[in-house]
Amino acid sequence: MAQLKLYEYPHPILKKKAEKVDKVDDALRKLLDDMLETMYADNGCGLAAPQVGVSKRLVVIDIAGEGEEPRPMYLVNPEIVWASEEKEISEEGCLSVPGQRAEVERPASVRIKYLDYNGEAQEILAEDFLAVAAQHEIDHLDGVLYIDRISRLKRQMLLKKLEKARKESGSKI
Repeated sequence: MAQLKLYEYPHPILKKKAEKVDKVDDALRKLLDDMLETMYADNGCGLAAPQVGVSKRLVVIDIAGEGEEPRPMYLVNPEIVWASEEKEISEEGCLSVPGQRAEVERPASVRIKYLDYNGEAQEILAEDFLAVAAQHEIDHLDGVLYIDRISRLKRQMLLKKLEKARKESGSKI
């Protein structure tokens, strides 16, 4: 496995709709494994392929808590087929918008169809933190960042803080 380069806002790949995957093969599984390693190395709980520069509909998620056994999930071509009317507000962050967080309102639960690591069709009901993580990552596949789901004023403030943090650290994108 290898750690991949993370792309940060405002890289254009993050705004592009990702392409559907034709088949799950060894090359795709290697990419999924590398994405998982990258996510773990950056202390994330989810990662979408566009965040590592690959415009494919792939997501890895692991919502295991500190000290728990890892429970990685691999979602190929994930699709939300149902969303609850009930909404919840959760604080979200993103590896592509480092060091920033904001409250985002999303459906409290969603049903997702996808292909697993072996290319088998699956369907799950995601609730609680898994629902938030899955919706956040599936948004990435459609070129949507969590900052697109907050008010313009909050987004402007968040992006100013991001720019200030980058200047202070000497970081460039």
